[in-house]
Amino acid sequence: MLRIKHTLGALLLLGLAGLPPFADARITLHIADQKGGMRSQMEAANALDKLPYDIKWAEFPAAAPLAEALNAGAVDVGIIGDAPLLFALAQGAPVKAVAVDKSNPAGTALLVSENSPLKSGQDLKGKRIATGKGSIGHFVALKALEQAGLSATDVQWVFLGPVDAKVALLSGSVDAWGAWEPYTTQLVKTGQGHVLVSGSGLLPGNTFLAATDATLADSAKRQALQDYLNRLAKAERWAYANLDSYGNTLGKIIKFPPEIAREQFASRQLRWQQIDETTVRQQQATADFYQANGLIRQPLDVTHTFDKGFSVPPLAQTQQEGQP
Repeated sequence: MLRIKHTLGALLLLGLAGLPPFADARITLHIADQKGGMRSQMEAANALDKLPYDIKWAEFPAAAPLAEALNAGAVDVGIIGDAPLLFALAQGAPVKAVAVDKSNPAGTALLVSENSPLKSGQDLKGKRIATGKGSIGHFVALKALEQAGLSATDVQWVFLGPVDAKVALLSGSVDAWGAWEPYTTQLVKTGQGHVLVSGSGLLPGNTFLAATDATLADSAKRQALQDYLNRLAKAERWAYANLDSYGNTLGKIIKFPPEIAREQFASRQLRWQQIDETTVRQQQATADFYQANGLIRQPLDVTHTFDKGFSVPPLAQTQQEGQP
């Protein structure tokens, strides 16, 4: 009887050794997204099929509440712009960036209504600017002021979410709006406003996948996060290879006309990459800029705010494997 038990035990161990790496315990990744973000791409590309772990999604209207969720440990990982990530880190959020989504920053812009008398950034002196505090819209507004030889104290700030900021702009309650996509393309294409100052040449155009320190310390969740990142990068490439199809899907999700959804996504030219030294330098420059403008009180060394232990599948590998 003892020999039988030992034999059964050995067979059981051999069987477990042959199981896939996630089989020990089914884990759940709590992922924070913004509307029309990662989830829309992955669902459109069928990139969530046969997941070896579970995903619980949490959708946020903007970066600020998403950052709060990361800080509180209510989610494991989220997608967040470079400026709001720094704002959260300066407040002690225990998070690190694990990958960067590079983009054309033109759609992050300072917008004015169609009949606005403002013609350039120099006309902003004494005016009211709506944006989210610490957001990429705030970032581009500050950069526009700097470019015009003005400072943050030369304007009046009205901190609002994107929906309320648009209402304020169109009602005349504010003179300009520090916005981002898809709001920029929507305002311009519907004839309600135009770009006063574009983010081109002013911003690095970095968006990060950031995870909590607790998540990164969990080996099973790290493994799941790497798998998720692989799927995410492939889904984004699928979306660009199928712009019409994805534009229709995205338009339904964000409740925008499909042509606007398609155009804003196409213009952003997004591409997931591993964290490299260029990205670290860009983020340090943004941190220094924020500190100089009083958004963060103390100098912030960003060196330790990245986890470089994650990879992004190269484009050639994605093409060889086929679309997700």
